[in-house]
Amino acid sequence: MKVFSNLISYILHPLFIPIGGTIAYFLITPKYTPVEVQSASILPIFILTVIIPIVTFLILKNLGVVNTLFLENIAERKYPLYIHISILLLILYKVIPNNYITELYFYFTGLLGAAMASLLMLFFKIKTSLHVIGVSGLLMYLINLSIHFEINLIIAISIFVLLTGSVITARLYLGAHTRLEVVTALFIGILSQLLTVRYWL
Repeated sequence: MKVFSNLISYILHPLFIPIGGTIAYFLITPKYTPVEVQSASILPIFILTVIIPIVTFLILKNLGVVNTLFLENIAERKYPLYIHISILLLILYKVIPNNYITELYFYFTGLLGAAMASLLMLFFKIKTSLHVIGVSGLLMYLINLSIHFEINLIIAISIFVLLTGSVITARLYLGAHTRLEVVTALFIGILSQLLTVRYWL
């Protein structure tokens, strides 16, 4: 069980949620999108949300600001969240502005809202599960896309319901979070995508 919990925690790490939602959009959308446009979105988002955070983590670790990739305590989470919020703002303003791809723009708007909510919770000494926020937000985004494009995504949605449950179980089993932190994260993840849907659905 411990091996599975660690494995699911790495596979569904919050780092992969932005690029995961981006790829999911291009796989699902019935709109014609040239390969050049897809590359112009996927590549910079991958670099900004995966490569740069990893490099930043290594720098912060060498400086003694963080200890592990899972940011186990409240003090460790603040700087990575500040950086993550800055990166999401950069993506929203430069990579996918509002008139570019609306569905993707509001997905990242939801991610930004979730990140800011997580940061706010830290000031109340609540360490929300970023894993649960990420996977539940992506689940809600898939549901929104299914309704928006009127496409049957029941298999994908069912898989992500299972994955969301698996992540919650894994984080609790590993003792990384309390039940309150996990439930709070679940609500943040779902609501962050649900509150933006009115602007594009």
